Amino acid sequence: MVNRDNFSFADLENWLNEQRVTEIECLVPDLTGVARGKILPREKFTEDRGMRLPEAVVAMGVTGEFPEEGPYYDVISPTDKDMHLRPDPTTARIVPWAIDPTAQVIHDCYDKDNHLVPFAPRSVLRRVCELYAAKGWKPVVAPELEFYLVARNTDPDMPLKPPIGRSGRAETSRQAYSIDAVNEFDPLFEDVYAYCAKMGLNVDTLIHEVGAGQMEINFFHDHPLGLADEVFLFKRTVREAALRHDMYATFMAKPIAGEPGSAMHVHQSVLDAETGLNIFSNPDGTPSKEFFWFIGGLQRYIPAAMALFAPYVNSYRRLSRHTAAPINIQWGCDNRTVGIRSPLASPQARRVENRVIGADANPYVALAATMACGYIGIEKQIEPSPECKGDAYLGDFQLPRSLGEALQLLRDETDLHEVLGASFITVYTEVKEIEYAEFMKVISPWEREHLLLHV
Repeated sequence: MVNRDNFSFADLENWLNEQRVTEIECLVPDLTGVARGKILPREKFTEDRGMRLPEAVVAMGVTGEFPEEGPYYDVISPTDKDMHLRPDPTTARIVPWAIDPTAQVIHDCYDKDNHLVPFAPRSVLRRVCELYAAKGWKPVVAPELEFYLVARNTDPDMPLKPPIGRSGRAETSRQAYSIDAVNEFDPLFEDVYAYCAKMGLNVDTLIHEVGAGQMEINFFHDHPLGLADEVFLFKRTVREAALRHDMYATFMAKPIAGEPGSAMHVHQSVLDAETGLNIFSNPDGTPSKEFFWFIGGLQRYIPAAMALFAPYVNSYRRLSRHTAAPINIQWGCDNRTVGIRSPLASPQARRVENRVIGADANPYVALAATMACGYIGIEKQIEPSPECKGDAYLGDFQLPRSLGEALQLLRDETDLHEVLGASFITVYTEVKEIEYAEFMKVISPWEREHLLLHV
């Protein structure tokens, strides 16, 4: 495990030598959270290597498509310019499943003038973290990431099914918090924890969630950039471990009809950088005005940020009544029916949980966006609505119901453009429009079943 404090490239070189690394995976997270990059022999990995990738590599959709024209090319050069990649030594980790000693290092993207590429997801999160630092604040987050284990399925036309466990049977009912249901997959999770330990990932508890074959992993609270890196790497890790046990791990928001969707709940608090005290609490332990303004910001801007929290057409299938997913932006204490929850906690641990974000969201983009909503709330002193003390599912929908609607809301919300960066918003929305257009070309089984002979 790499010590995260002041780890320089020279320290990285020594660590690579100690681990006898022969190969380096140079990783760059793209807009979808996919790991792009290059693989280098150890001797070719030097600080002045000057490794490059085309700009559009981090700015394409999940289908690999690009816009053919439009505002996208006001940001990204049509001449296909290069980005200059720079390794972040603090992200270096062993690839525990590799045959030969291999390391993975996450890189930041710079332009020729040595400025961070503003539409690269890691750059967007850095930008928001710097806004907090300029205020003398230290943001702290703790993601809870849900996912499904499913049987291998090579035919996209066939529905997904729960995998076979140690008993030789698949789950046929919901087993929330069941220890025995988790133990069905002990060999897999032993590998996952062993891989995480070798990589130094900050994972905490594992539980069985509500859905058949649905799991949740919790991360210890920490700085947003480091935790976004950990979520990014964890997704690679659990997918790889699942494949080795003849199953898939999926972070789709709604992979199985009739089962609950998968979320990435994010707990957030803000500390005073000098004192280390939680600014969400007053000295007497009561909630501070910043606590309420942060919630007010989430309520005001979550609908416009939904394309960042729910980035695919599938994402909106998760957000439905009585399915452990929110339908609105009400807030409440110790209330899991709301979109914005404040768990029971001591004054120093007071925090706000954003329950809207899907497991399919890019962790860098999602953390940047939720922090941006709260930041603007404090800056503009936005008061929240009264606390919801009942069942929020009885209220109205307050979130967009489709990706198309969400993209328009994001385009129109200039406050988010200012915090996240106008060029990022332009690239992101243009890419997502391409994905949405691709989806609209597909005719679903529901349409053939109900419309073919009846309309």
